[in-house]
Amino acid sequence: MEWQTKIQTLYNKFLFSLGLCDLCGNYLSDKIMPNQTLLCSSCFADLPLFKQELIQGDLLNWPSINKALPNSHFDHLVCLSPYLPPFTQWLPQFKYQGRFELASLFAKLLAQRWENENLIKLASTVDLILSVPLHISKWQIRGYNQAHLLAKSFAHHMQLPYDETALIRTKKNISQVGQTGSQRRINLANAFTLAKRLPNNTKHIVLVDDVLTTGSTASEISKILKCIGVDKVTITTICLTLPATKG
Repeated sequence: MEWQTKIQTLYNKFLFSLGLCDLCGNYLSDKIMPNQTLLCSSCFADLPLFKQELIQGDLLNWPSINKALPNSHFDHLVCLSPYLPPFTQWLPQFKYQGRFELASLFAKLLAQRWENENLIKLASTVDLILSVPLHISKWQIRGYNQAHLLAKSFAHHMQLPYDETALIRTKKNISQVGQTGSQRRINLANAFTLAKRLPNNTKHIVLVDDVLTTGSTASEISKILKCIGVDKVTITTICLTLPATKG
């Protein structure tokens, strides 16, 4: 209900102002990352993060993930976590309730992933960071694009160039929640375009979004980028949530 959402938002801001852990409410006397003001070390340790050493930093090295993302046009997939608590709580707050402070936390966690030895070589080849755009009508209703906020903070931590205006969404789609991968691909055909030329010799792009579900949006944008000469597209998201696959 709306009043419950408002109370939760006010409570979160209250915890933030006091320097208390967003999850357990304890004082942040042992913060796990510099300038990180949301999580204590215990709650950080409990986050359901993907184990980088098992996938060499890239979820496409996981056979079941590859099977669930057939015919994708991107080359690498870097995500923090499956769509599990506390991310199931945080992401709706970030996306719909204006909890902008979460962008910094997510970006720091993602940058920490990229600093892992399995991704250092990949990171060294990145030329540009882009974010998945919103259609102007949705942006006017929401007032912000959560993917842009995440990408801007992530680029800052990675010390890489970011262009928030290179991609635009030209086609307004109905909500894709609950749709199959094939339905999403049909809806997303011709939904995106490049608004301007990319810098010369842009060969490796990191595309940032909040969640990857079927991979249709990421793949459609990757296809556009590949058509203009980009060699490699790496998708980076906070969470991964995939439909179950048979077999």
